[in-house]
Amino acid sequence: MLKFTAIMLDGMNYAAWLFLVAVGLTLIYGVMRILNIAHGAFYAIGAYVCASALGVFYAAGLPGVLAFAVMGVVALVAGVIVGLAVERGVLRFLYGRDEVLMVLVTYALFLILEDAVKLAWGVESYFVYQPYAHFGFIEINGLPYQVYDLMMIGLAIVLGIALWFWLERSRMGRMTTAVVADREISAAMGINVTRVFATTFAIGTVFAVIGGVVTAPKIAVTPGIGAEVIILAFAVVVIGGLGSIPGAAIGALFAGYARAMSVHLAPAYELFAIYAVMAVVLAIRPHGLFARASGRKI
Repeated sequence: MLKFTAIMLDGMNYAAWLFLVAVGLTLIYGVMRILNIAHGAFYAIGAYVCASALGVFYAAGLPGVLAFAVMGVVALVAGVIVGLAVERGVLRFLYGRDEVLMVLVTYALFLILEDAVKLAWGVESYFVYQPYAHFGFIEINGLPYQVYDLMMIGLAIVLGIALWFWLERSRMGRMTTAVVADREISAAMGINVTRVFATTFAIGTVFAVIGGVVTAPKIAVTPGIGAEVIILAFAVVVIGGLGSIPGAAIGALFAGYARAMSVHLAPAYELFAIYAVMAVVLAIRPHGLFARASGRKI
C-alpha cells in the first residue's frame, strides 16, 4: 500500500511538472505552427532568474512566505519580456515560412540563449531550497510527502483551467481559436493576427518560465537543464497530439505515471519508460491521442 501511494503521488507530481513545461510548447504550435525548440531555454531562464531573485530576497531577511509571491512575479515578468523579445525581434519576420525553417531558427535561438545564460550567470550551480522546505511535509497513508510538491499539482490544475477558460470564454481566446482554424479568413474578418501571435507566444513562454521557476527550489540550477526539458516536453506533446491542450494534460499523465511506476518497480528502465509510452502511442495513433484533424487547402 505504501508503494502504491508513492506511485500515485509521484506520478501526479511529475505529470504536473511535465504539463507546466509542455503546455506552452503545444499552445504555440497549435496557434502559430512553430515547433519551438527554444522552449527549453525559456525554462532555464526561469530557473536562473528565480534563483537570483530568491537569493536577493533571502539575503534581505524578508519573511519566507513572501518568496512565493516573488516567484509568481518573476515568472510573469520574465516570461512576458523574453517571449515578446523573441517573437517581436525574430519570429515575426519569418511567419509563413516552411515549418522546418522555423524549427532550425528556434534551435539556433536555443543555442544562443543557452550561451547567454552562461554569460549572465556563469557555469556554477545555484541552490535555493528554502521555498521547497518552507511548508515541510505531511503524512499521506503513512508516507511523508512534501507540501511543495502537492502545491505544484494544484498549480498545474489551476493554470490548466485558467488556460482553458481563456481559450473558450475570453474574446482574445475566441479570436485565437479562429486564427487556428484559418488565419487568412481571420485576418479578412478584422482580427489582428499579429497581436494574436504575440499574445500566444508570450503566454507559451510564461508557462515555460513558470516550469523553471517552480523547479528551481527542487534542483541544482546548472547549465544544460533546458536541453533535457525540451526533449521531455516534446515527448509529452507527441503523446497527446501536437497543438492539443487536453492532449498535453493526458500526455503528461501517461508520461508521469510511466516514470513513477518505473522508478518504484523497475528503476533500471526509468529513462526508457516515457519514450516507450511515446513509441506505443505513435504505433497506434501516429499523430498522437488528441491530434486535431486539419483541412487541406486546394
